[in-house]
Amino acid sequence: MVDVSKWPLFSLLNHEELSTIRQACVFGIYANEAIYITHANEVSRQLPRTGDSLSTVVPKKLDFLRGKKVVSLSYGSGPHVLLATEDGQLFVWGHNGYSQLGNGTANQGLSPVLVTSNLQNKKVKEVSCGSHHSMALTHDGEVFAWGYNNCGQVGSGNTANQPYPRRVTGSMQGKTTVSITCGQTSSMALIDNGEVYGWGYNGNGQLGIGNNGNQLQPCRLTTLQGLCISQIVCGYGHCLAQTDEGLLYAWGANTYGQLGTGNKSNQLNVNFLFPVYMWGQCRGQSIVAPHLTHFTSTDDVFACFATPSVMWRLTSMGLCFVLRFVFRQSGNIDLPPEDAIGLLDLATSYCENRLKRLCQQIIKRGITVENAFTLLSAAIRYDAEDLEVFCFRFCVNHLTQVTQTGAFWQVDGGMLKEFISRASRCGAFKN
Repeated sequence: MVDVSKWPLFSLLNHEELSTIRQACVFGIYANEAIYITHANEVSRQLPRTGDSLSTVVPKKLDFLRGKKVVSLSYGSGPHVLLATEDGQLFVWGHNGYSQLGNGTANQGLSPVLVTSNLQNKKVKEVSCGSHHSMALTHDGEVFAWGYNNCGQVGSGNTANQPYPRRVTGSMQGKTTVSITCGQTSSMALIDNGEVYGWGYNGNGQLGIGNNGNQLQPCRLTTLQGLCISQIVCGYGHCLAQTDEGLLYAWGANTYGQLGTGNKSNQLNVNFLFPVYMWGQCRGQSIVAPHLTHFTSTDDVFACFATPSVMWRLTSMGLCFVLRFVFRQSGNIDLPPEDAIGLLDLATSYCENRLKRLCQQIIKRGITVENAFTLLSAAIRYDAEDLEVFCFRFCVNHLTQVTQTGAFWQVDGGMLKEFISRASRCGAFKN
């Protein structure tokens, strides 16, 4: 759970205003710019450059997003801002010296505009910004990139800047991407089968391919072969990846100990880490090994120890009183997945969609070979589509182990037949 009041920028808002915030993102060189979304899906800005040359401490609503639900937001160094809505539209504004707004010009974007070039009939579901380049992921698993390309971060096979969104193909051709992330001048993509691809600048080994040569096109991280990655994220010059079993790996720049390896040496290959606490540059100090904190959210760590105190993603506030009660009783934000199933049932019954999404996140973190099929059954029973896809993918990726568990053979025959049929269509039983 995130306490938005920990960010100094929001100290100007009163308690009533703070209580309406559902999601927020703080950014800018001095952490003095913010976009936040209320429970009523009203989007406001505080101190950004969106349409006028004067900044103001008074929040201003972004009327162009009235009635639209924001699903993904990212920012670059300028900053330039990318924002995707639930209906798949992509809006951009901000600095544009390298055509990172994808509108074919290098003129600064003072007002948010809709990006349509090369994205006609495409629905964008996720966005990510490097310092001066941009990426978008569509609902059908295609990746588009544009902007500054001095190190090949656009993945076009050359180093010419890209003024319009261009589909990234190469070795990713025919593969379905489920997540994207950008470093300063590098790019990463996660495929639905757990593979990871990277391209762009590699001077610190941030592509994790065992050398420090730049890559102008997507290159698979073979050091992660045999692992099913479920999440990736890039820092300025380093990367982290989490497997579907909750294991964490890190590689790349390590000047401030941001890899948590106990030293400050860069890592060209992927290295295994234990569960994440806090490390790296924290308020001027270099913490080279993970340090246990009392926080219940990594976002709160960024609020209190990052310099500047920006948010690394669009952050959900999650104010449901039921969930707060459960967390107070448990003393930990991580409920056992079995308890989260009960809470998911409650959330479904009372149409508490925010609570339902949070329950799914908790269940995902607690999935194991032993409980995977039980969780899949619950996801189907409570119509949790995203969780169902995640659990099904986990079961297929660990098919041999899952089929040896008691939970697999305890489900009703109809569901078992449906699972076998779906798994077969996915190629799980190929010789």
